[in-house]
Amino acid sequence: MNIEQIMTMLGLSDLQFALAAIGVLLLVAIVGFNVKHARARRKAASFDEPSAGDRFAREPSFGQSLPDGDAEDLLGSNTAISMLSGDLNPEIFSIDPRIDCVISLRFDQAISGAEILSEIDAWRLNATQSDARWMCEGLHYDTDAVANWEILNAEASYTELQLAIQLASRRGPIGVLELSNFCSRAQALAEMLDSQIDMPSVTTMLESAKDLDTLAAESDIQLGINVLFDDAYPWANFDLLMHQHGFKLARGGRSYEFFSNNKLIFSCAELDPNIAVKQVTLLLEVPLVDVGERAFERMLKEGVEIAQAAHGRIVDDNGINLTAAAVISIRQHLDGLYANLEKGGVLAGSSTASRLFS
Repeated sequence: MNIEQIMTMLGLSDLQFALAAIGVLLLVAIVGFNVKHARARRKAASFDEPSAGDRFAREPSFGQSLPDGDAEDLLGSNTAISMLSGDLNPEIFSIDPRIDCVISLRFDQAISGAEILSEIDAWRLNATQSDARWMCEGLHYDTDAVANWEILNAEASYTELQLAIQLASRRGPIGVLELSNFCSRAQALAEMLDSQIDMPSVTTMLESAKDLDTLAAESDIQLGINVLFDDAYPWANFDLLMHQHGFKLARGGRSYEFFSNNKLIFSCAELDPNIAVKQVTLLLEVPLVDVGERAFERMLKEGVEIAQAAHGRIVDDNGINLTAAAVISIRQHLDGLYANLEKGGVLAGSSTASRLFS
């Protein structure tokens, strides 16, 4: 059925049909805009008006100043090379197909790392500030050893390359232009190196990026515990208190960090060292800490002990005290979040999670 027949059936004039078409195009543009900025709105909403479903992640509080022994009752007795434009000190990552678009280049004969790096350096120098981070690993060719994937070495030879670009991060999913540009550059590199190329479709990778972004948005939880002091605590006394409880002053001198096994577990919101402390907020980036660290329980324990030592109480953002039942509810939500991450192939505290939630 052609356009004239459709217009006749609907009883539309040329002008009416044109106006209707313009309206549809505007609607499509608005929907596209909303989809593009949905992630940003979700994050803004999480700081302004948290929903009942995610309120637990930012508003835990645990009763007024607790007497000795109550803390245990509350807790329970069972208690590759990164290629960035202008990056002088590239970070080292491993390619991960769970969060990366991976393109393989295969050579009929082993090719020197120096030749590959020469072409890759030209790619890096032509990159723009908007280009997403990408990585490269080579399958090392050695007749006397087992082949293995490694960061490219000019002195080695390789029979295969893997190029990868991260599909999503806290900024959202990769854009179609970024992904298409990466694929085009990979195709050009394959031609320069006279190699075969195995490349997934852009459409498939964009769908994977959307799914990954959805997982990240649902799991990007920052858990906070507020310790409110009855009287403002002088900074010198507060600094001594935090060090007594194993916290270290952060490099900026305005917050404290708690480490375990040389890894950051949780920290506190920034404070002004020139002002007596009325409240301290302990913060846990849930997906960035291994579940085995029991970070929530440890953060709660430290908060309770600080409150006891400084004559304070633990409250939520609205000054409301939570019961032990509320703590159990938080644990259950966290168990669901960890399970969701594991189902998506991204374990909390792993290097993959660190990249996804960066």
